[in-house]
Amino acid sequence: MDKQPTEGPELEVSFDELTRVLSVSIAHDPHFPRIDALWLRRRLEAAGYADLQIRPDPIRRLIAQYNAGEAVAPVEIAQCVDASMQIGVSLDGLVARLSIVPAKGGKPASKTELLALIESRGIVEGLLLEEMNRAIADGQADDLAIARGREPEPGKDGWLEYLLPETRERVPSVRPCGRTDYRDLGEILVVHAGDALMRRHPPQPGVDGVNVYGRPIVARRGREQRFAPGLRGTAISPEDPELLVAACDGQPVRVRNGAMVEPIFTVDAVNLATGNIDFDGSVRIRNDVQAGMTVRASGDIEVGGVVEPATLEAGGSIVVKGGVLGGLGGKTAGKDYSAHAIRCEGSFCATYAQQARISAGDSIFIDDVAMQCQLEARNHIRVGKRLRGQIVGGHCRASLSIHARTIGANSRIRTELEIGMDNGLEHAIQEKAEARDALENRLLEIGKMLTFADRHPDRVTPEMLGRAEQTASALSGEIESLRSEEEDLQHRLALTREARVNAEREMFEGCIVRMGEQLFKLSQDRGPTTVRLATQGLGVFPLEDDSRFDEPQRPAAASQGSSRR
Repeated sequence: MDKQPTEGPELEVSFDELTRVLSVSIAHDPHFPRIDALWLRRRLEAAGYADLQIRPDPIRRLIAQYNAGEAVAPVEIAQCVDASMQIGVSLDGLVARLSIVPAKGGKPASKTELLALIESRGIVEGLLLEEMNRAIADGQADDLAIARGREPEPGKDGWLEYLLPETRERVPSVRPCGRTDYRDLGEILVVHAGDALMRRHPPQPGVDGVNVYGRPIVARRGREQRFAPGLRGTAISPEDPELLVAACDGQPVRVRNGAMVEPIFTVDAVNLATGNIDFDGSVRIRNDVQAGMTVRASGDIEVGGVVEPATLEAGGSIVVKGGVLGGLGGKTAGKDYSAHAIRCEGSFCATYAQQARISAGDSIFIDDVAMQCQLEARNHIRVGKRLRGQIVGGHCRASLSIHARTIGANSRIRTELEIGMDNGLEHAIQEKAEARDALENRLLEIGKMLTFADRHPDRVTPEMLGRAEQTASALSGEIESLRSEEEDLQHRLALTREARVNAEREMFEGCIVRMGEQLFKLSQDRGPTTVRLATQGLGVFPLEDDSRFDEPQRPAAASQGSSRR
């Protein structure tokens, strides 16, 4: 039968009111040769000392001494401990948090002591009385917010309002939609000298915040948005310094932080009579480009007829309303034109292409047939509008997708297709990450200074503290911006891993698909087909929808220009 809590040897308890220490002594009783910690705890509870803070080591020695058959002289085994409170303030000074270690037989935390501690820390703003009362009532707290400052509201940045409708940007433009929108070729807007292009709106002021010490946190002022320097073909209106106007007639092109007006050079044809063309603007050629000629333009190039084996280079897009005959097939009329190629920073569009080398900074659109061509696009290759839509032979390379009605031929001609490669992405992601790491290291150093200021407020001036807090806030904003840009690049990198080849009707044996180190050779003719990365490498599947990608925008044609040759 278990002993009752009062059974056992005689325990003498002595509490020193001055030192608030509890001592016990035990006379050895042969009827109770052994005791343990449970017996001692029950005896202390019966004596009313259960809440004191126990000293484990003296208790172990006491029990061992008694169980060895010895009497135990008075031993200090417990003491009264008052509750303790601590307040920590976040680095930005916006939140004060309370921690209460509960009393062990001593005085509990009181609201009077808490208010005195708050006052000693200089905390005056945003006190949360309900949270403080609850913590005092509970007798304990763990990083409980008891004061909150008011965060500053940053000012709205100035912005540029583009005043012209339906103008393409120089950079690739994307829009969410399902299927390819092969709209009819249209005209690009032309402006005249004095026409308004863009209005600059001033920044808006922010709303200052305040930290828990009652010190103001200066809101970040809205950044002023300036027009980019060197906007060709434009000027600031003499009547309105916030208005950008055209300085000449031409094609408006929206660029980063502004717009430019590019004059359009118009010529009937490019041949030996006209000579090569190298023009700072957009070029419109009404008819054909003869073999061996070169056309270079900083803007767009539009060709109304056929491009024979020639060189076309554009800083914008290229539209060929006829077709392209390249020089990859060998000599033409005894001349070697294989070095000629077509390159553009935007998108390329033509009715057909044969033995041509074409590269585009955005996407390639061919309405009828791409035969024995070398095609390379940063985003998409689309072959097929109202006509056959066939890729036959050659090599096609695109980061996101290659899409045609028919790929390959009954003759099983070798047709190579490469998807999912964009080496510049990983480099750009690394640059963003390194820039973000540098800013985070600066923020860490400022955080150390703010921690020092919190612990030694008398050694840091309010002006220095305010500047540090403002710098920390600005760095946090820049870090978030870089992180967002890095995530956008990561998203595009993820899209390249979902790259695919789609054949709407047929895909023939002889087609070879590459994606990095992965290689897939089609061993038999297939109907509507998708080739993409699967768990075990590249695999072939029934035709899948590729609407997960933003649809590439087909380039428009250049309009009538004001200069002629």
